[in-house]
Amino acid sequence: MFQSRFGRARHIGLAGVLAVFAAAGCKQSATGKTAGAAPSTSGSTAAAPGGPCKEYAAKVCAKAGEESPTCEAFKTSVELMAPSACTAGMKELAYTEKQIAGMRASCDDLVKTLCDKMGKDSTSCELVTTQTKQFPPERCKMMLQHIPEIVKDLERMEAANRPLTAEQQAAIAAGPAPGFGPEDAKVKIVEFSDFECPFCSRAAAVVHQIREKYGKEVRFVFRQFPLSMHPNANAAAQAALAADAQGKFWELHDALFQNQRALAPAELEKHAQQAGLDMGRFKQAMQSKAHAAAVERDLKLGESVSVQGTPTMFINGKRVDNPTDFAQVARLIDAALEEAKSPG
Repeated sequence: MFQSRFGRARHIGLAGVLAVFAAAGCKQSATGKTAGAAPSTSGSTAAAPGGPCKEYAAKVCAKAGEESPTCEAFKTSVELMAPSACTAGMKELAYTEKQIAGMRASCDDLVKTLCDKMGKDSTSCELVTTQTKQFPPERCKMMLQHIPEIVKDLERMEAANRPLTAEQQAAIAAGPAPGFGPEDAKVKIVEFSDFECPFCSRAAAVVHQIREKYGKEVRFVFRQFPLSMHPNANAAAQAALAADAQGKFWELHDALFQNQRALAPAELEKHAQQAGLDMGRFKQAMQSKAHAAAVERDLKLGESVSVQGTPTMFINGKRVDNPTDFAQVARLIDAALEEAKSPG
């Protein structure tokens, strides 16, 4: 289920299905391609019309799951329906809801089975309950045939998501790395990121919000974790550290994330020039691979704390479920700040 940056997986046949239980991010599959869907800001692929058809679609989707294939298909269908047909459908809504419940019985069984095995209060149960709403019934039926394998993978996920030890926290937060905030801050945030990962560009926006709201209260550390499936990510990571050596890390950081499709060597130089770097020093650093060892150190640090995809963020050693959601990140920071104020 959860694979290293080299794309290893024990259950290759199930890897694509199981990946949906993981938090959104860039994870390398066994084929070397990005696992997980690319982020979308457009919402549903089909917008339901207004009037009774909008209400009809809303009620069906409430039963089927807002992100389920059934909901998506229904929203498309009602676009072709006359308002009178939608009104008639609303009168027989109980029948439709009964049919949906029957179709999704296997998914309900999947959730119950996995939550019973993992514990109803576990992170795994929460993920399964949320993510299974997106599954077609056929996928749930197939997964019910592989419960032992899935449970083993979920157990590995639970182990990887346990808070870091004090030694691990100190290791990933210490040493030379780009960052901001006071080094003696009680709350330390560490992010492992990849400049070619589309999810990381979302996290980059969150980091700016963290800096704006908490910049004087927390210590934030940016670690490089270029995935091998991204051909330009390692060079981009080295370029970012070359910029950091000139005090221009954040300027190039922003430029790289804003131009994720343009990170070839010549384009890196263009971004560096626009960020105001001394180009002589920058070119020399890139040609000599002056920062390659530092990138490799960050990769090893990440692997030592079970970083298996990007972005991965820790707040005082606790892994953040969704580092692309500032509201969630802010709640965790506020809680960590309150905890730091508590005596003892």
